[in-house]
Amino acid sequence: MSNMDNKPLLSDPEKSNYQSVGKALREAEKRYIKTLDNRRMFLAAFSAVLGNFSFGYGLVYPSPVLPALEGDVDPVLHLTDAEKSWFGSVFALGCCVGGISSMVLNDRLGRKLSIMFSAFPAAVGFLLMGSAQHVSMLLLGRILTGLAGGLTSSSIPVYISEISHAGVRGALGACPQLMAVCGALVLYALGLILPWRWLAIAGEVPVFLMLFLLCFMPDSPRFLISKGKDDKAIQALAWLRGPNTAYRGEFQRIKESVLKANSSLTCSELSDPYYYKPILISVFMRCLQQLSGINPILTYLEPIFNKTKVILRGGYDAALVGLVRLVSVLVAALAMDKAGRKILLFTSSALMLVSSLSMGLYVHFTVDVNNSTNLTMTTSDPHTHHVNYLEIIPLVCIMLYILGYAFGWGPITWLLMSEILPLKARGTASGLCVMVSWITGFVLTEAFLPVVNAFNLETPFFFFTIICVCGIIFTHYFVPETKGRTLEQIESYFRTGRRSFIK
Repeated sequence: MSNMDNKPLLSDPEKSNYQSVGKALREAEKRYIKTLDNRRMFLAAFSAVLGNFSFGYGLVYPSPVLPALEGDVDPVLHLTDAEKSWFGSVFALGCCVGGISSMVLNDRLGRKLSIMFSAFPAAVGFLLMGSAQHVSMLLLGRILTGLAGGLTSSSIPVYISEISHAGVRGALGACPQLMAVCGALVLYALGLILPWRWLAIAGEVPVFLMLFLLCFMPDSPRFLISKGKDDKAIQALAWLRGPNTAYRGEFQRIKESVLKANSSLTCSELSDPYYYKPILISVFMRCLQQLSGINPILTYLEPIFNKTKVILRGGYDAALVGLVRLVSVLVAALAMDKAGRKILLFTSSALMLVSSLSMGLYVHFTVDVNNSTNLTMTTSDPHTHHVNYLEIIPLVCIMLYILGYAFGWGPITWLLMSEILPLKARGTASGLCVMVSWITGFVLTEAFLPVVNAFNLETPFFFFTIICVCGIIFTHYFVPETKGRTLEQIESYFRTGRRSFIK
C-alpha cells in the first residue's frame, strides 16, 4: 500500500496552512527586528516610565513616615489608629480614580498626553505632604499622588507596548515595574537620612524630569493612526525605528490592525470572545496581583519588621528588601523574552506561596500576640534584648516574597494587560483593569491593620498563601503565552482561537 493510501480520508490541511503562515510571519518579524535602531525607542520608554518611578516612590511613602510621625512632637500631626490605616490605604483609592480617568484620557488625549497630565496631581500631592500642617493635608496629598499613579498604571504600559516591537516588548514591558521598584528603593534609602517632609519634596524631582523629557517624545503610532494622523504616525515610527529601516511595512501592518477596530466598543460586542476573554484575563490577573498582598506589605514594611523584632532596624530591613526587589525585576526583564511569561508566573507564585506560608507559621509560633498587634508602634532598642538569630526569618521570608513577586506577578501582569487587550478596547479596558485592581488594593490595605489588631499578623499571610495557590491554577488554565509574538498575532489568536499564532 502506498503512502498516499495511508493518509486519513478526513485530513485537516487548514491547520498546517495556519501554522505555516504563523511561522512565516514570525520569521519575517525577526528579520525586520535585526535591522532596527532601538536607541530612541529606549529613550522614549525611559521618559515615560519615570512616571512609574514616582508611583513606586509614593506608594511606599508611609513605610518610613508612620514610625517618624509616632515620634513627632506636633500634636496636630499625631495620627489615630484609624488615620494611620487611611494614610496607608487612601493612595489606592486615588489610584482607582486615576484608573477611571484614564479610561477617557487614554482614548481622547492619547497615551503620551495622559502620562504628562499625571504630573500635575503628583506635583501638588507631594507638595501638600511636604508642607502638611494638618492630617487632612497628608491624606489629600496621598489621594493626589495615588490619582497620578492610577493614570500612569494604565497609560504607561500601553504606551510602551505600542512604541516597542516584539523583540524587546518583554524587556521593555518590565520597565514600568522596574522603575516603580527603583522609586520604592530610593524612598527607603532616603528615609534613612532625610526627615519625612524632605522625602515628599524629593518626590517632585522625577515628576518634573518626566514632564520635560516627554515634551520631545512622539505619541504612540497606533493612537495616531486611530485618529487618522497617518503622516504623524509615519514620522513617529521613523523616529522610533530609525530612518533607514523598513518601518513603512510595519506602518501598514499596524494600520490594517487599527482599521479592523476603528470604532468604539459597544455592549453587544462584549459577548464576543475576542473582547471578553482578554478583558476578563486582564481583570482577574490584576485582582490576583493585589490580593497576593503586595500593597499592604510594601506600605507597612518597616512597621512589620519592627514588630517581628528582626535583628536590624526596620528601616535598614526595608532598604534591603527594596534592593532584592530591584535585582529580581532586572533578572525578570532579561528572562521574560527567553523563558516566557507563563513559566515566570508559575515560579513567582511558588516563591510567594512558600514565603507567605513560612511567614505566617513563624508569626503564629514565635511572636507574642500581646506585643505585636499594633504595627505602628516604634521598635524597641536593639541593645535592650538578647539577640536571637531566628529573628532573621521574617527578613528572609519577606525577601523571598518580594523576589517572587518582582520575578513574575509584578512586571508580567502589567505587560500582559498591554499585550492581550484588543486595540478597540485597550484604552477603556486598561482603565477598567486599573480601577478594579486599585479598588481591591484599597480594600486590602485598609483592612490589613484592623485584621492584624483583631487576629494577629499571621492571618493575612495565610490568606496570601491561598491567593498564591489560586494564581497557579489561573495561570495554568487561562493565561496565554505571548513571548515573541507581535500584537497582531496575539489579536489573531483571540479572534480565531487558533493556537498556531501563539505556539
